[in-house]
Amino acid sequence: MTGIRMRRAARTGLVGLVIGSALLLAGCANDPLADQYLSGDSKNYIAGDGTVTEITPDSRQSAVDFTGSTAEGGTVSQDDYKGEVVVLNFWYASCAPCRVEAPSLAKLSAQYDGKGASFLGVNVRDQAPQAISFEKTYGIEYPSVIDTDGALQLAFSGEVSPNAVPTTLVIDKQGRVAARILGQVSEPSILDTLIRDTIAESS
Repeated sequence: MTGIRMRRAARTGLVGLVIGSALLLAGCANDPLADQYLSGDSKNYIAGDGTVTEITPDSRQSAVDFTGSTAEGGTVSQDDYKGEVVVLNFWYASCAPCRVEAPSLAKLSAQYDGKGASFLGVNVRDQAPQAISFEKTYGIEYPSVIDTDGALQLAFSGEVSPNAVPTTLVIDKQGRVAARILGQVSEPSILDTLIRDTIAESS
């Protein structure tokens, strides 16, 4: 698998990560699904194992041409993001680890606003009202495509298929998948590094 590097988040920091995740949720108290997830009860969803896959530029597949309708009724496509990095986060409202990672994604999105990277959510299960409610609860200001028909998931199927929710993909400036986090973004610094490194690549 030349050009593809896979690794898991270090287990030595697991306790700190759980504590950190709990602190992130302090502003969203009384969230039983998130609390259930943090307590180690993994029922009601299929979670990834935290594997991070990085793909070198010369090993990336062809650009993915995608389009979709947002929860707010707009339309987005790959053409809207030409020349910049895109962070695609696959989620749904009752997904407990999605709730845990949401504050970190909101913060990173604001950090990179106008600085070479845009975030786009892909809601795989909910209708627009549920998606919009989630965005308001967790301070998500970037749009989310409603993908209940699986069209966007299908577009990214294959080598880096988002086969667990949450899954986060980093798309390079040419529209190719550069990295994937399979499961919760438990270490925002890793996603931060993946975004920063992909932005720094020559066009």
